[in-house]
Amino acid sequence: MATILVIDDEDSILNVVEAYLKSDGNTVHLARDGVQGLAAFRRYQPELVILDIMLPEMDGLEVLRQIRRESDVYVMMLTAKSEEFDRVMGLTVGADDYLTKPFSPRELAARVKAILRRGRNTTQNEQQILTFKHLKIDMQRHEVQRDGELIELTALEFKLLSTLATYARMVLTRQQLLERVWGYDFYGEERVVDVHIGHVRQKIEADPSDPQFIVTVRGVGYKFADEPL
Repeated sequence: MATILVIDDEDSILNVVEAYLKSDGNTVHLARDGVQGLAAFRRYQPELVILDIMLPEMDGLEVLRQIRRESDVYVMMLTAKSEEFDRVMGLTVGADDYLTKPFSPRELAARVKAILRRGRNTTQNEQQILTFKHLKIDMQRHEVQRDGELIELTALEFKLLSTLATYARMVLTRQQLLERVWGYDFYGEERVVDVHIGHVRQKIEADPSDPQFIVTVRGVGYKFADEPL
């Protein structure tokens, strides 16, 4: 069981999604515009938000920006097929996944089950402290330091960085990262890896355009390149 918030201005979608999610034992709250959705998010503190991009009062991207200032809750965005730019923008702002309308309610319910099964804060080797020349990664405290300076990462960003650091000097493909960070039953596209790698680089790299810690291996994936101590 989980608390889920669905924000969409189409009653037909709200009714179907609510019925499917409730049948799995979840508590479901509904909102029909962005302002109501943000208020409901703050009131109910859900474990998952299903968020439409095209909303009255406040669009979904702005709702997502506001949510990300306050929480690392898992957000799945709903988009129309024609909204390619908005899908990319949603991932850039901080969405974890998206589903294109029209969608199968069964597929949505299956994704929700997968998300709730894997949880948000499970991390490999929680007791370890990974120490490198410039970075120190405390798996238990979920803290990252660069040359002694604390760097704030979201839970997903931390898991992505710590996974790469655990396999330092090894190249991990996007699919391997999806499996280790998002879960084996992740349904979304591989591009979500690139977006979140970009977020981590913005926070840990002196020059994100010329990264030293997370290096792209073209045609393969990424590797963690800081020197171990």
